[in-house]
Parts: sequence; C-alpha cells; structure tokens
Amino acid sequence: MSSVLTPVPLTPEISLHLAAPHRGLFEGDFDSDRPPPFWEFAWAGGQGLARYVLDHPEVVRGRRVLDVATGSGLVAIAAAKAGAAAVAATDADPEAAAAARRNAEVNRVALAGDIGQPDVVLAGDVFYTGRVAEQMTATLLAARRAGARVLVGDADRGFLPARLFEHVTQYEVPVPPALEETETLTAIIWEMRNTMRSPTNNL
Repeated sequence: MSSVLTPVPLTPEISLHLAAPHRGLFEGDFDSDRPPPFWEFAWAGGQGLARYVLDHPEVVRGRRVLDVATGSGLVAIAAAKAGAAAVAATDADPEAAAAARRNAEVNRVALAGDIGQPDVVLAGDVFYTGRVAEQMTATLLAARRAGARVLVGDADRGFLPARLFEHVTQYEVPVPPALEETETLTAIIWEMRNTMRSPTNNL
C-alpha cells in the first residue's frame, strides 16, 4: 500500500509514513487474508500518548521503555525523542514492526531489539475488541506486577478495563474522517494502578 511521509497532527515534531487522509482502513489494495494495515494510521490513542510523553519527558528519560502493539511506531519514537535510555517496539504484525523501524529512521532515532525488563510500558489504542483487550490486559498487568510503570492512550474504543487505571489527562485529537467518521476524538491517558489482582477477574 502506498504511504506518504506526513507530520502527525498532534505531534508535528514526528513524521510518519501514513495512508493518505482520504483512505480508510479497508481501502486500497487491502487483502482480506492478511491483517489490515493498522500501522498506516496514527490512531488517536497513540497520538495522545505520544503527545503526553513528549510533554512529560521525565516519564521516560533515562529509562528502558517498551511500546507494545506499536503500529506505526509513533509512541516508541516519541519515547526515544524524549530521552529514553533504550526503546523497544513490538507488534504481532511483522509489517508493523518493519514500519516502526522505517519511521524511526526517518525521525533519526533508534529502536532496540531487546531491552530486558522495561521500566516503562506504553500502549496506544490496544483495547479495540474484547479479545484483544483481554490479551493486552494480561500483558500489561504482568508488566505492572514486574515493577514497570504502565501508561496507555485510549480513544474510548469501549473495552478498556477502567477500574485498573487512573485518569491522567486527555487530548482532543484531529483524525481523518475517512478512518473515524469524525474529525476529532478524545484520547485519554491512563496509568495502570499498582494491583496484584488476576487479569481474569478484572475484565
């Protein structure tokens, strides 16, 4: 799929290879036998979380940071620009991981392959279906129990287990109408509470 190097609306200091604004998720040469190209879009939750990290660099400065379900790599790039000691970005889609590396190069930051135990875990827009939310909740709870600080950006996709989180702040994020059927979404930044409860009891 073709993409265009574009400044991200809420974080214009970062540019990404993104789909054209008129394109939706399932347009172009989308193949139903492969995952949709989530990584070609700067989702609202990720934009909000990236903005928060850039505005509050003390959250990641000098720390090992893991960006899960990285997509385009936006949040990982923001963490690197904010002074993280090392940043790793993971995604179940190999094409997303490759896109994140390409976008990091464009923004003149490096993503690490392995950082060991992270100090901070970041996740943007990862609660968009019940099944994915269950998996991500388990992953994030495990990181929190291991001592990591966990921050997520969510644009009210409907599956975030809010009782596990504390509200930090929120942003009004410009989004492509072709993608979201609206021109703005509210991205809320949440921090996971210090809890030892089992993820299966909190969905």
